[in-house]
Amino acid sequence: MHRFSCLSFWASRFLVVGALGLAAVDSAYPASPTVLQARTSWIGNTFGFGDGTWTQINITAIAVTPDGRVYTNAPWDESGAEVSIYKDGKVLGTAGGTHGWGNYGGNAIALNRRYAFVAVGVGNERGNLSKAGVWPPKGKQWFGVSRRDIRDVKRSVAFQANLAADKDGHAQLAAAFLMINEAPEDKRGAAKTDDVKQDVGGLAASDALLYVANTAMNRIEVYDAESMQQKSKWNATQPGRLALAKDGTLWALVNTQGGRARLAHYTPAGVVIDDAPALAAGTDAVDLTIDVQGRLLVADNGPRQQVVIFTRDGGAGKYRESGALGERGGIFSGVAGRPGPQRFNGLTGVGADAAGNVYVSTNGIGVRQGSTGAGLGATLESYASDGRQLWQVQGLLFVDGAWMDPARPNSVYTGNKRFELDLSKPAGQEWKYVGFLSGRFKYPEDPSFSVDDWPGQPIARKVGGRTFLYLTDMYSDHLKIYRFDAKRDGELAIPSGYFAGRERGAENIPNHPPHGDWIWRDTNGNGRFEANEFDVNNGLLPNPGGWGWWVDTKGDIWHTSDTRGINRFRYGGVDRVGNPVYAYDNAQNYAMPAPFNVVKRAVYEADTDTMYLTGYTADEPFDRGYWKEVGRRLIRYDHWSKDPVQRYSVELPWDTKSKPLATTIGLTVEGKYLFTVEPVGTVHVYEKDTGREVGVIKPGPEVGGASGWVDVPNGISASRQADGEYLVFVEEDARGKVMMYRWHE
Repeated sequence: MHRFSCLSFWASRFLVVGALGLAAVDSAYPASPTVLQARTSWIGNTFGFGDGTWTQINITAIAVTPDGRVYTNAPWDESGAEVSIYKDGKVLGTAGGTHGWGNYGGNAIALNRRYAFVAVGVGNERGNLSKAGVWPPKGKQWFGVSRRDIRDVKRSVAFQANLAADKDGHAQLAAAFLMINEAPEDKRGAAKTDDVKQDVGGLAASDALLYVANTAMNRIEVYDAESMQQKSKWNATQPGRLALAKDGTLWALVNTQGGRARLAHYTPAGVVIDDAPALAAGTDAVDLTIDVQGRLLVADNGPRQQVVIFTRDGGAGKYRESGALGERGGIFSGVAGRPGPQRFNGLTGVGADAAGNVYVSTNGIGVRQGSTGAGLGATLESYASDGRQLWQVQGLLFVDGAWMDPARPNSVYTGNKRFELDLSKPAGQEWKYVGFLSGRFKYPEDPSFSVDDWPGQPIARKVGGRTFLYLTDMYSDHLKIYRFDAKRDGELAIPSGYFAGRERGAENIPNHPPHGDWIWRDTNGNGRFEANEFDVNNGLLPNPGGWGWWVDTKGDIWHTSDTRGINRFRYGGVDRVGNPVYAYDNAQNYAMPAPFNVVKRAVYEADTDTMYLTGYTADEPFDRGYWKEVGRRLIRYDHWSKDPVQRYSVELPWDTKSKPLATTIGLTVEGKYLFTVEPVGTVHVYEKDTGREVGVIKPGPEVGGASGWVDVPNGISASRQADGEYLVFVEEDARGKVMMYRWHE
């Protein structure tokens, strides 16, 4: 086969003239566009922020009071809810002081009657924070415990008088901070709150004592809960989660790094009690608690995905496995990927209250998996003693867009989930979570787990009778391709293809070629990256390495660059296992048309041979400070692949000094309209035929009139319904959801 080249053709054929009798018009951005009447809703979070609450995007530790209040912790929540409190399916509050400008959450939490003890990290923002005793010295970071008032967790309870006297708010937090470890700062200048060696691995508390698992130092440390002075310590191999029994003995998970964790039981003095049960082969114990009956509950994040229950045998004095909470195999049993009660997915915590209710937290993967857990979906669930689900809260989406399923009405894909819509329901209740797409046990080499780029923006296309999911990432480095086989894999998306647009991140792909310009296709259908499955560019095409990915309705992939034109990878049908076929020798490069000198996005309509390009010109230059933006100019070209002519030119919003920032981060086309979105969520609607702006859609009171940052480079999609209503989906970073605007023209 040969390479299709259009460089010389395009250089000579672009006409900057009117088309279809229309003059090329420079549409200046109006100062006050009409605000369109649209209904605001969302998908993916139990709460929409209309009342100021949301479910956090990650939960890695929980602690439960006797009356059923659940306190959580996590390394990161985008809007600072790392430490939150829930009861009866409601959010009671957040702690604050665990997010941003030197403050981080952690992976452990414990309670007594007076205090919440919270594992946290403290950094110095690359040396910009330098107050002695408040921030670590430059080049260092701290991991330790923040002591909070259990009745008001926003209030830190000091035990260091010298810092407590300082009225600075950061000093007040420092006065209640117990440093456990000081470690080198990571290369980004931030505390590595997901570090597997230095952070606090577990906490337990009585009214008198605080127990700390110092994982890095292979010991359990004991502190006075009031003075916070160390009272004792004992050796324990890589201790993790801790649980205090009513008799004052301490249970612990040990050997938590590298190998499989095991159970250990200690007297209050740290002497080993020889009654800890052995865990079954394949168990990945991540948390433990003692319930009101004295049973030992262990959260197993291995293939079982269950809470394993151990009961003390009165005669033998040993603990034996007596039952489990959760369907064996969790969300991956039965119809794989189908969520439901007791179908756990990535257990991170277990707790129990005085009434015998059990609480389980999950995040789609587990406790110590870097930042991946902030993109796979947090849940917190409560179960009665008979196994009935009492309530659940969900914070399922982060850096994740949405796209309507082309094969099923009212079905919506996000980067790693599927939802179904019932548009007759009230705002925020239209969605139902019905599918988790990432099968980490069956497809462990899925790039969702190995490339730390969060889900990104999906594009779902039905080509040749098959549905494929194409997925960009937060930085548009790569394009992932997935296929489906419902009979064999249920809801799971099978890794099918991968475009390495840049080297960044691709070094984690097994057997990858030595540079970042290649295509992978799963030719044997096992979802793994085999050495013979890569197609390397070798100079056949310029590697754009740019921000703009688009998949048209015929299955062709378009990839823009800053200055090296636009690559088109033609859909080549499917191979014997059902993968879509793309290759460098069935691709072509289009030169960048005038007046652009930088092209950032290319949105192509295959049915009409229409191209919408955005970028920068000599008069509207690229600003490197705004590298994710689509550009300052949008131009429509008709007859793109034959005799391209410019129909119109639109000046896009661009005011980098306004508050909030007014630029454009993404665009899409649907029905009669072009939809663009600003970084803070304002959607602009343009007539597709003329380029005239119809108006804007803004967040309504249902979400508190607020949208978080749109952090996926093209985080918007739209779908015209049969009744003429448009559903516009916008990625929303701040509070664990995707915005859904409902607009009738």
